[in-house]
Amino acid sequence: MESIEILKQFNSCYVNIQAIAQDENWLLLIADKKIDPEAATHLADVLHYLSEAMGCVEEIVEIKFNQESES
Repeated sequence: MESIEILKQFNSCYVNIQAIAQDENWLLLIADKKIDPEAATHLADVLHYLSEAMGCVEEIVEIKFNQESES
């Protein structure tokens, strides 16, 4: 898998997970304490670490793009 494809997959995952974090049903589960309140923290952690991983891959994609532009 090319680095740009990896970045696109990460981005897709990030968008999907962010949608869950903002979903009314998810928020109600937390508010009604039907699930462990720590679940919201864990989901936020997933988003954070996923964005960190995306940043690392973005650097590789950018370097590769710049190298290809110079050729």
